[in-house]
Amino acid sequence: MRVQSAILSAVTTITKTITVAAGVFAPGHLGELTCQVPFELADAVLEETRTRERRLRVLPSRVGIYFVLALGLFPELGYGGVWDKLTAALDGLGLSSPSPKALRDLRRRIGIAPVKALFDVLAGPAAQPSAPGICFGRYRTVAFDGCTSIKVPDTERNRAWLGKMKAALGVTGYPAVELMTLVETGTRALIGAVFGPPATGETDYARQLLHLLTGGMLVLADRGFDAGAFLAEVAATRAQFLVRLTATRQLPVMARLDDGSFLSRIGELTVRVIPAHVTVACADGTTWTGSYRLATTLTDHRRYPAPALIRLYHERWEHEVAYLALRHTLLNGRVLRSGDPAGLQQEIWALLALYQALRRTMVTAAETVPGTDPDRAGFTIALQAARDTLTAAEGVVTASTDLAGRIGRAVLNGLLPPRRPRVSVRKVKSPLSRWNKADPYRPARSTPVTALTLTVTDPGTTHRNATRRGQRLTAAPGP
Repeated sequence: MRVQSAILSAVTTITKTITVAAGVFAPGHLGELTCQVPFELADAVLEETRTRERRLRVLPSRVGIYFVLALGLFPELGYGGVWDKLTAALDGLGLSSPSPKALRDLRRRIGIAPVKALFDVLAGPAAQPSAPGICFGRYRTVAFDGCTSIKVPDTERNRAWLGKMKAALGVTGYPAVELMTLVETGTRALIGAVFGPPATGETDYARQLLHLLTGGMLVLADRGFDAGAFLAEVAATRAQFLVRLTATRQLPVMARLDDGSFLSRIGELTVRVIPAHVTVACADGTTWTGSYRLATTLTDHRRYPAPALIRLYHERWEHEVAYLALRHTLLNGRVLRSGDPAGLQQEIWALLALYQALRRTMVTAAETVPGTDPDRAGFTIALQAARDTLTAAEGVVTASTDLAGRIGRAVLNGLLPPRRPRVSVRKVKSPLSRWNKADPYRPARSTPVTALTLTVTDPGTTHRNATRRGQRLTAAPGP
């Protein structure tokens, strides 16, 4: 940067130097996020999937990769508006101003394969095992969960692929995609993802991600994943699991352990079952009690005490925070753009790749300050900084040794406070949702938790009470 000051006129002229690819490749960048998706990687996935152009075009395929990713950064803008963002800082280079049709044709030319290949390269655990909140003992905690709230345009071709979901009062207004991901709970980074019609079951999608599990992982999952066959497949990967059981599943007590848990069997698999009541005292003077039965392959009750595992299960909800960032922060709750299945698949893989690039950048920034928990990094802060660097074409090509960069510095300057325990209210936005009726036991508003009590209970008592989803008790007024 060169600064020239004219003291007498009190005017300062700032000349900024940026570095981008040459010629027609100049619009192909993501600002500072280009360090996560460098030119060499974009070229490699195009070569691997044989989608590179045979002759040099005004809109090269590499530019198409970055354009599709940039669509996810600006979901509120049309094709022309996103192109203007990519070229906002590139005046004087004589770049073309393509029509929306030309940009649409560019998307179709590169297709699905290179964008999916890009996500496959970026996907995976993002933090070092020594980072706070990443591991439980020697196991990296991960979680399976599905999402069916990403809406797509209501076109004939999309309906033919996805159908429409049934709801309490009819069918949903828009078709929806079933997204299944495997997430690193400590960072909310994506280890893998699959998606398709919601009619396919969650465990069927999750099975497609089992090859990503390793013996150093501990899988957290809710009651939708407690099927015996699925758990046996998880155990066959040598990963451990901690899964909440459905209320109707009855398991034999084979041996009682000192901490109140007991050994049992699900099919041919030996598991340890932890029946418990969890009671939280809220700041508004009420208490909330829920019954849980957790099954785990961590059978050593001395090394892995029941209260520690009950507290660990709460980390499964970090997966919901990942979906919150994807659906509401990155997408801003908007319906996807594409009116056909091929376009939708390309768009979703691009969104997942973009999300992962942001998460990797956030974790890198957190790790530059030892002892910083990655879940204190704000996704909204990182997203806004990434948008700013793209518009300014900042950090596209850099030899700087600054690991954090502008995005990372913004994240570190705006670290969120350590997580405070609280009871959260389920908020329903769609009247067709199956959750459109309020849970009479759940607190009426989100409120901080002032105390938490864990009680490992008798197996029979817990099972009889498990049909109650919870009980809300009002504290007696003081004198």
